[in-house]
Amino acid sequence: MEFKITHFMNSVKLAFYARLALILHALVLVLILMHFGKTIIIPLFFALLISFALLPVSRQLENWGLHRGFASAVSVLLFVLVISGFVYLLSHQVVSFTHHLPELQIKFTAMLQEISSWVFNTYHVDYQQQIAYLKRSAGSLEDTAFTSLGATFISVGEVLILTIFFLIFTFFMLYHRRLFKRFILALFPHDQLHKVEDVISSAKSMINRYIIGLLTEMAILIVLLVSTFAILGIKYALLISVIAAVLNVIPYLGIYTAMAISMVITLADGTPTHALTVAIVFIVAHFLDANILLPRIVGGNVKLNPLITIIAVLTGKLIWGIPGMFLFIPLTAIIRIISEKVEGLQPWAILMGEDKEK
Repeated sequence: MEFKITHFMNSVKLAFYARLALILHALVLVLILMHFGKTIIIPLFFALLISFALLPVSRQLENWGLHRGFASAVSVLLFVLVISGFVYLLSHQVVSFTHHLPELQIKFTAMLQEISSWVFNTYHVDYQQQIAYLKRSAGSLEDTAFTSLGATFISVGEVLILTIFFLIFTFFMLYHRRLFKRFILALFPHDQLHKVEDVISSAKSMINRYIIGLLTEMAILIVLLVSTFAILGIKYALLISVIAAVLNVIPYLGIYTAMAISMVITLADGTPTHALTVAIVFIVAHFLDANILLPRIVGGNVKLNPLITIIAVLTGKLIWGIPGMFLFIPLTAIIRIISEKVEGLQPWAILMGEDKEK
C-alpha cells in the first residue's frame, strides 16, 4: 500500500498554471517570512557571505596546524582588524569634514537665496509667501526632530548589536561548516546527493568569485578616484572615493547616489565648479567601471541579466531595506543555480540567466 501511494504521488503531473500558482504562493510566503524575520536573517546571510570569503584563510590556518575553532576565531579577528583599520583611516577625513559644516550651511543658505530670487522673478511669488511656506515646513520638521533623533540612537544601537551577532554567526559558520553540509545532504535521498553536492559547490564557487571580484573592483575604483581627485585638487578624496566604491556595489543606482553625496561633501570646502568636476569624474569612472572593470573582474559570476538584477535590487530594498539591495543579488544568483539543477525549475533559470543569443 505504501509503495502504491508513493508511486501515485510521484506520477502526479500538475498543469502549468497549477505549478505556477504554487510557485508564486510559495514565493510570496517566503518573501513575507524574510521581511518579518529580517532582524535574524540579514546578519545570518551577511555571515554566510563573509564566511565563504574567509574560508580559504581558515583552511590555510588549519593546514598550519591550528585547531579549527582557533583558526575560525583568528579569521574573524583578521576581518575585524582590516575593517577597523580602514575605518580608522577614514575617520580623519570625516572629522575634517565636520569642521567645515558651518561653511556648508552658509553656502546652502546663499543657494536658497538665489533660488528664492529665481522663484520670485519666474513665478512672482513674493518673499513673504516663500518664508511662510518655509516656516510651515520647518515647523513640521521641528515636530519630528526629537523623534528622529531618538530613532537614530535606537538604530545605531541595533546596528552595533547586529554587528556583534554577525561576527558570532560568522565564527560558528566557519567552525561548524562540515556539520551544516552533512545536515543539508541528510535532507535529500541518496540518489540525489550528487546534484546537491553540485549545487553546494557551484553556489560556494559563485559567492567566492563574486566577493573577491567585488573587492578587487572596489580597490581599483578607490585608487582610480583618489588619484584623479588628488590631481584635480579635490578635498576629502579618500572619503568620497570610499563612498563611491561602497555604494557602487548596488548596481545601476549606487553610483548616482554616491555622486550626489560626494558633490555635497565637496561643497563644504569647495566651489560649485569643484562639485561639478566631481560629478564629471564620477560619470567617467562609472563608464569605465561598467564597460571595463565590471565585465573583466566581476564578470558573469552571478550570471543574471540586467532586468532580473534591477528587480532583485528593488525587491531587496522592499524586503530588507538598504542591506537587501546588496544581499538580494547573490541570493537571486543562488536561486538561479538551484533552478538549473532541479527538474521543473529550469525555465526560471533561463528567465533569470544571461541572454546568450546576441
